[in-house]
Amino acid sequence: MSKKVLVAGGGGFIGGHLARVHIERGHDVVVTDVKPIDQWYQLHESAENIQANMEEKGACYKVMEGCDEVYNLACNMGGMGFIENNRSLCMLSVLINTHMLMAAKDLGIDKYFYSSSACIYPDYRQTDAEVTALKESDAYPAMPENGYGWEKLFSERLCKNFEEDFGFISKVYRFHNVYGPYGTWDGGREKAPAAMCRKVIECMDSGNMEMEIWGDGEQTRSFMYIDDCITGIDKLMESDYTDPLNLGRSELVTINQLLSTVEDIAGVKVDRKYNLDAPQGVRGRNSDNTLIKEKLGWEPEIDLRSGMEKTFHWIKEQYDRKKAGEATVL
Repeated sequence: MSKKVLVAGGGGFIGGHLARVHIERGHDVVVTDVKPIDQWYQLHESAENIQANMEEKGACYKVMEGCDEVYNLACNMGGMGFIENNRSLCMLSVLINTHMLMAAKDLGIDKYFYSSSACIYPDYRQTDAEVTALKESDAYPAMPENGYGWEKLFSERLCKNFEEDFGFISKVYRFHNVYGPYGTWDGGREKAPAAMCRKVIECMDSGNMEMEIWGDGEQTRSFMYIDDCITGIDKLMESDYTDPLNLGRSELVTINQLLSTVEDIAGVKVDRKYNLDAPQGVRGRNSDNTLIKEKLGWEPEIDLRSGMEKTFHWIKEQYDRKKAGEATVL
């Protein structure tokens, strides 16, 4: 059955993929993003594409009219360099979920999704590279990442308060480092997987194989390919579970191991230069997937090598296009 679906933040990475999938399913899709439309990562001609600032209450009511499902992926965010230097901008994204929830409740939206982040987890649980994988219950006592993490945790609580006070149900995922094609790969907002690919490509192009690594390279993370992210959203939206869930791979790797994977894909070796003064975030972070397997009978499946190979070749194509003066996705 065809539905009317709103994807807020659909000019970005995850939102662009999510909008594409709903269009392929035959749904009537409305896509909004604060960026000018010609700067969207994916532009779907068959969608209703609207440049709108979802921090504004009126815009939320306008674009949500007549929708059956709403996906809120809109926020100010980026990689660690952006997050650590733009905490106020990240916090202001709280206006987006606040006004979208108000509009969704008043307009009787059937299904509402909010994209949270693993950045809500307390710093004191992530001080060791050999981190104990984070369970959903580990979020409290709260001490999330300054700025971005606090905004996401507050918005999670607001979703739950709307359920408790008004009976309005929302679904919440805590994303763990999503990567893949049609994501930011240059300009300062890119995350580690894309940054690693671009830096290796730059080394190959210039012939200078010296490459800067932020930190000592032994900090740990998990990385989830975009296809698993979309599958996970589908499964949560079809379930009756309403508390926040982790959505991430449980495959823990160091930044050095991530780089080694890219080197292997590219068929080169770089000379690693470690910048211990650069932004690094927490020392270690991983996803405990016990609860998602219990509630949804599934967890992200695509291994790092497979996802990074697709991502590397896409970024290489974009890099070559940019060098030739052609239009690219940033």
